Amino acid sequence: MNSRDKVLDKYSSKIYKNRKEHIIQFEEGEPNLIAADTRAIPGILTNRGCCYAGCKGVVIGPLKDVATIVHGPIGCSYYTWGTRRSKSKGDENTKDFSDYCFSTDMQETDIVFGGEKKLKKAIKEVVEIFNPACIMICSTCPVGLIGDDIHAVAAEAEELYGIKVLAFSCEGYKGVSQSGGHHIANNGLMKHIIGTGDAEPVKYSINLLGEYNIGGDGWEIERILKRIGYNIVSVMTGDGSVEEMKNAHTADLNLLQCHRSINYIAEMLKTKYGTAWLKVNFIGLNGIKKSLRDVAAFFNDPDLTARTEAVIADEEDEIKEAMAAFKTKLEGKTAAVYVGGSRTHHFINLLKSLGVEVVLAGYEFAHRDDYEGRQVLPLKMDADSKNIESIVVEKDPAKFKTFHTDEQLEELKKAGLPIESYDGLWAELSPNATVTDDFNHFETEEFVKLLKPDIFFSGIKDKYVVQKAGIPSRQIHSYDYGGPYAGFKGALNFARDVTLAVNTPAWDLVQAPWKREPTLEGSLGGTE
Repeated sequence: MNSRDKVLDKYSSKIYKNRKEHIIQFEEGEPNLIAADTRAIPGILTNRGCCYAGCKGVVIGPLKDVATIVHGPIGCSYYTWGTRRSKSKGDENTKDFSDYCFSTDMQETDIVFGGEKKLKKAIKEVVEIFNPACIMICSTCPVGLIGDDIHAVAAEAEELYGIKVLAFSCEGYKGVSQSGGHHIANNGLMKHIIGTGDAEPVKYSINLLGEYNIGGDGWEIERILKRIGYNIVSVMTGDGSVEEMKNAHTADLNLLQCHRSINYIAEMLKTKYGTAWLKVNFIGLNGIKKSLRDVAAFFNDPDLTARTEAVIADEEDEIKEAMAAFKTKLEGKTAAVYVGGSRTHHFINLLKSLGVEVVLAGYEFAHRDDYEGRQVLPLKMDADSKNIESIVVEKDPAKFKTFHTDEQLEELKKAGLPIESYDGLWAELSPNATVTDDFNHFETEEFVKLLKPDIFFSGIKDKYVVQKAGIPSRQIHSYDYGGPYAGFKGALNFARDVTLAVNTPAWDLVQAPWKREPTLEGSLGGTE
């Protein structure tokens, strides 16, 4: 019996029927079908976040020049502000509000009698104290339940104060996970922000999509791209700004880092403005080298290609000796990687370069295409998916432009460039690895017992559960207090942090509960 079957065997028949579709033993060359983007089982402690967390916490929150007001209880606002390490910095032209946590702090009386007056007052205070050029309002569960019309309040405030005010109905209960919130945020940015600027196009211009500057990742990626000679129009949304995003339609190419959180915008930019998108991975040496070469191949300029190779050689030469030293301490180790977005896939690439085998992997809020690749599209729509609006955009004749003809794009695709394509998790996974979608705490403990990984990469919800089992755990959602982990220097930071985590003697002093307490209970029965 493999690890998958051993864990499933402990469930009741009803839960077994649900979970068996979400856990597979990966087999190379096999179909490897997996269930994803369905409701978590009530009562089971899932690692997922909510729709609001996906909208405000992931996509909207990192926009530095926006005063984002959370209409709801203070805990919701603090959660998406204090636990996400999306770094940002302002300059003489850009205000940075990321140090502030704006909330209407709804109380019981607001929920009983309505909170629109309180929201209007909060907007007034933000305008008077901070004078932002843009305010965004994100609603939480109580707001949707009591019916506060945040969109009407936003429209009224926009007219009253003469600034852009947007509202996002991203109540936590919508959809099945934070993925729904990503979609809602993407729709709002596409409808109201992207394409409203009037900047002139520049040569070799790109947008970096799905990069949230966790621990400074975005800055490291930008440094390398600018060193080669690319012009960054906008980053969505780590250290990003509305002012930059207005001109996103002028870029020649979109680079898509986190597929799940922002592929909607990539597709809409392609349809409305003609901008092709390329799936990239700037985490892990093989990933970043391939991505840089793919981008150079897209532009097909000999000078750009030469600069790309020169930068790769120089950056790699700077870290190769230290990386080799860390690899000697990590080679042969095993890891579990369980993160949202595309990060599980990205970090498997980085761990492989250090000789670490991933024995357990999965996503919190993926759809099937994040596992199996975009060839499974279109996916089946269910009632939960239909709760999230899917907007339709049309070609904008005045702003539509393409860098390549359709025929040229097809040739590049045949040459192996991942244009408007993503192979998913299966592309990096080792045979016989266990894959689990929508991981829960019971399965965390069971798989840790069975697979005994040397290190566990996940989020804050299970970090300390794992460490109490005597296994080091690193957060890949927020990097604990480390990073950046993207780029060449980021790979070195990661190698150092993992080596320290795995080799610290502290873990020898922690004894897992199942090592000191019996895991089976029973009694002798007899007849009277």
